[in-house]
Amino acid sequence: VHALAQEPATNTSSASSRQAISLAERLGPAIGAAVKAQMDAGALPGAVVLIGNEDGVQFKQAYGWQALLPEREAMRTDTVFDLASLTKAVATTTAVMQLVERGKLKLDAPVAKYWPAFAAHGKQTITVAQLLAHTSGLRPDLDSSPPWSGYETGLNKVIAEKPQTPPGTRMVYSDINFIVLGELVQRASHLSLPDYAERHIFKPLGMKDTRFLPPAEMRPRIAPTELRGDGSMMRGTVHDPFAIRMGGWAGHAGLFGTADDLARFAHAMLHVSSGDAQANRRITQPARAYPLLRADTLNLMMQRQSPTDQSEWRGLGWSLDAPWSPQRETLPPLGLIGHTGYTGTGLWIDLLHKQYLIILSNRVHPRGLGDARPLRRQIQALLSSTYPAVSTAALTDRWPALQTQISAAPNTRVTQTPAYVMLGIDVLRSQNYTPLSGQRLGLITNLSAVDNKGWRTLDRLNTAPGLQLRKVFTPEHGLNRDQEGQIASSVDAVSGLPLISLYGKQLSPAPDMLKDLDTLVFDMQDAGARFYTYISTMGEAMQAAAQAGLNFVVLDRPNPVGADRVAGPVLDADLRSFTAFAELPVQHGMTLGEIARWLRDDIRTRTGLDVKLQVISMQGYKRGMRFEQTGQDWVPPSPNLRTPTTALLYPGVAWVEGANISVGRGTDKPFEWVGAPWIDADKLADAMNADKLPGLAITPTHFKPLSGPYQNQLCHGVQFRLTQRDQFDAQLLGLSLTRQLKQQNASFQVDKTLGMIGSRDTLARIKDGQATEAIAQSWQDRLRDFMTRRATYLLY
Repeated sequence: VHALAQEPATNTSSASSRQAISLAERLGPAIGAAVKAQMDAGALPGAVVLIGNEDGVQFKQAYGWQALLPEREAMRTDTVFDLASLTKAVATTTAVMQLVERGKLKLDAPVAKYWPAFAAHGKQTITVAQLLAHTSGLRPDLDSSPPWSGYETGLNKVIAEKPQTPPGTRMVYSDINFIVLGELVQRASHLSLPDYAERHIFKPLGMKDTRFLPPAEMRPRIAPTELRGDGSMMRGTVHDPFAIRMGGWAGHAGLFGTADDLARFAHAMLHVSSGDAQANRRITQPARAYPLLRADTLNLMMQRQSPTDQSEWRGLGWSLDAPWSPQRETLPPLGLIGHTGYTGTGLWIDLLHKQYLIILSNRVHPRGLGDARPLRRQIQALLSSTYPAVSTAALTDRWPALQTQISAAPNTRVTQTPAYVMLGIDVLRSQNYTPLSGQRLGLITNLSAVDNKGWRTLDRLNTAPGLQLRKVFTPEHGLNRDQEGQIASSVDAVSGLPLISLYGKQLSPAPDMLKDLDTLVFDMQDAGARFYTYISTMGEAMQAAAQAGLNFVVLDRPNPVGADRVAGPVLDADLRSFTAFAELPVQHGMTLGEIARWLRDDIRTRTGLDVKLQVISMQGYKRGMRFEQTGQDWVPPSPNLRTPTTALLYPGVAWVEGANISVGRGTDKPFEWVGAPWIDADKLADAMNADKLPGLAITPTHFKPLSGPYQNQLCHGVQFRLTQRDQFDAQLLGLSLTRQLKQQNASFQVDKTLGMIGSRDTLARIKDGQATEAIAQSWQDRLRDFMTRRATYLLY
């Protein structure tokens, strides 16, 4: 990952500079970890994150790559992005509201007053304000077929549109609304939207890299978006298909810009809210101070315009939300304005705390996939955790004119993510943390433990009233799940809490670490495989808690490979180790909460200790769910389990990890590529394909791992690709892979697979050359016994 150095705040006093450094030191490592995790997950190739306040830029960092294809290019803090729908908020809404201030447009006037032809087909009552608030009744998009092009053609298609619902009755986000608004700017000002915005917004604010139709000389700095059908890459050409058809821009899309320029805009908006136009000098340094908008205009923009029976609150041109604070979800969504863009961009301005956040990514690069929403949630959650609680009274004191709206719907919240499953931490929150009330807590966790709003469990417990989170314990890979080898203890910069490593000098909390605690809380994402060490960390901590007389609480999470999948050899009792804590099959088909219930009895049997266990179960979870079906954000629990697909392959491919084989660590495809310099790739692929493994495509591959076995050496082997997930059996994959490597290569150190396989009988059968089906059948007696015992511990 290329991370450019953080740039200090500019034009600030020494006190403000100290504050800026403090914010960078406090949030910088956690933001970097969150970005890295989403890059690992394939959600985006890189990002630029910028945070600022009234005094200027407090934090600015570039991460990862601005381009992956046709070749990699490091992200820069001055990378130019296709801002997508930020066009609506930054350019079109600002232009319209300026023209309203100047009497050229009226919010309550019918659009047809300025564009008579628009009235056709029942649109005569639609107002300018309804376009801004997305309550016009128009569809989200124009039709794309039959093919068409041209700005005037697009306008004619708008004229032909009919409202789908009566204007003013429903909020439906619509690009058509802003295509119309872009045309209104031209009709009211006699300037095209690009010319108007350049003259009245960008140039006065010093936004030198923000423009429609960027020139060719900007191209090297522009983050490319998506591959076209002909194989060429879109770069410097607007990504939005309707803006393309209309000549490269329209009122809804087409703007390009940088984080610095958006900071100038956000800074100007903060001083609009203060009525302090002169303060714009401090960041924009224009020839003269430029009042972007009047304070009363901004107050009008942040009032709710969407119908009261809809959960999402929208103002004029912006989405509305509550200010950043620990109890943000319980506040009325007023005090913060924000907007996002389809390509992975976002801008949020907290008008109460006078702070802004900019996250720019090209998540659609290179093939139109990716998802910027998890990163947006997580960074906003980090910001929220740094503020004290905010009361509803604070909002009404700041904006008395909004008191009626606040009182009318005090508990209405924007639904930020479809949370089909309530995780243990979400259930605990819904219980107001009552099971932990008044207790002194230690938390065993890492970055994979986030709730359905993107908050780290660490920050939830640290900011929850009535709790005392004293210290944090971390597993293998550390708090930010990005380290290899032994981990040193340290301090969490966000919370200031000590981080005590349980994968370094000790694997279990020592008695003196627990003497000031009442309860240990465990929350991490597991991988669903016996040899994943987070099970062992939990078991060791349960024993330590029992010895110290502490409570042990598990906040449950999904099994990412399915809690209905039980397969593979059961561990031999004498092969217990830190990668094999209990007599489980490789795929145990349990959640960590269920495993904790198993381990409570196992620990009592082996040691006589009684664990005072409580599991906070999930709600809405079903055993057969794959992770993507839970509605939760995937945060890789360790550096090489990057995606849910990787997690499905891991319980099989990891069979051979103890031997002299690269399993793809140090490549872009960990656990999807397997190889070694001495393997015949074609021969291995043919042999494994002859095993007819269900739901899996196997092809030869060649790669050079950057770490792990055979670092920087050319390896030959196979690539695995899932074709039918419901039919795929990871244990048959592991067995076939181990068998074929043993049969084909004397160099393969098959005896070193015992620690992962966990069964001497299975290893002996592999060495004897028995068939895959026969070996798999040999597991069944012990699996039946396991299933009988397992049934007594299941929660779902």
